[in-house]
Amino acid sequence: MAKVSQSLNGMTDIESPEVRVWQTLEARAREVMDRFDFQEIRTPIVEMASVYMHSLGDTSEIIQKQMYAFETRGGKQVCLRPEGTAGVMRYVGGNLQELQDARLYYMGPMFRAERPQKGRKRQFHQLGVECIGAPSARQDAEVIALQAALFEVWGLDDTVFQINSKGSAEDAPNILEGLRGELTPHKEDLCEECQRRLEDNVLRILDCKNPACGTIVDELPPLTTWMAEESVAYYQELKRSLDVFGVPFVENKRLVRGLDYYQHSIWEVTSDRLGAQDALSGGGRYRMQSGNKQIDGVGFGIGMERVLIALSEDVQAEMIADKAPLIFLVAQNEEAREEHMKLIPALRSVGLRVRMDLAGKSMKAQMKVAGRQEARWVVMLGEQELASGNAQLRDMQSGEQEDVPLHAVTDKLRSNIEANT
Repeated sequence: MAKVSQSLNGMTDIESPEVRVWQTLEARAREVMDRFDFQEIRTPIVEMASVYMHSLGDTSEIIQKQMYAFETRGGKQVCLRPEGTAGVMRYVGGNLQELQDARLYYMGPMFRAERPQKGRKRQFHQLGVECIGAPSARQDAEVIALQAALFEVWGLDDTVFQINSKGSAEDAPNILEGLRGELTPHKEDLCEECQRRLEDNVLRILDCKNPACGTIVDELPPLTTWMAEESVAYYQELKRSLDVFGVPFVENKRLVRGLDYYQHSIWEVTSDRLGAQDALSGGGRYRMQSGNKQIDGVGFGIGMERVLIALSEDVQAEMIADKAPLIFLVAQNEEAREEHMKLIPALRSVGLRVRMDLAGKSMKAQMKVAGRQEARWVVMLGEQELASGNAQLRDMQSGEQEDVPLHAVTDKLRSNIEANT
């Protein structure tokens, strides 16, 4: 039996100082979303299971193997959300008239019952975007540009945007027939899994990791071979728009994305820092059903745990250090402690990060706490200071100490902080 102090397998605590990295990523993401005029939405962690079955399909791996589903005491089939898009679509579908051109983003925990491994947790965190509206290659390109802006402010400078097109829903039969026609002569050279896929899921052969299958796939013509002229033109416009937005990309004719609702633009972002499983995130243009309503949109999802793996140690260290310096108030006696209790709200009200001992520890013990907490400055009050109306201000880095009038402590600390930033 696991100890009570242990978290569940695949579900981890995020504590200081790592949590500072998370907070910085989230804060910078919100700034980018605001510049692109996207609004945050927070959907419930628990949803009706049917929300995901309708969106992802009863036969998808997420539904069949990974979804945490259970029955409520009232007999309803519910689940922990395994991804963010379906919940947003449920919300949009109920308010489609008002949300025809909605630009939404979400951040939060998702849950999948898969084997925990590097970058893959049973509780993981996802940042996603859903831009609702009729198919537009330029809109797809702007969403990709938004994703590129996120990686830039996060300090991920080695990402690669791989793009492809799945064409329209009307193109799908021609694409499947064309692929089968090309691959059937090579059936015996395909792996066992791809021999089965040849009949029921031929698109997945394109991203098979078996080297023999990869060699065959590399010789296939691009999917645009079997698309209508309008779909080919859509893809060409996507590439032109990405060039205009200044987003570098590479074309990957083997990219298909796993979900059936994708149409036209699809993409994946990779990073060499992730090793063999190099996918950082993915996205695409989609058409989904929510109840009896059809929703067109484009979006992406980013696995935040994978972002942390890809971040360099230097960037993470910078994010951890990027916070206001701590000021610690040290008191010799009860009278000094009460003076500090009057001072501390004034310091905090101007944005300073301040703490003090309220348990009555000795000055020596208080100084030890200040050292452990890496306080930048200590404000000390004792009998002599109370009598003189001054406080002792110690710089914990240099060890220098100076007398500062009590009424001037706030201004002095603000001045010190400005001089050291």
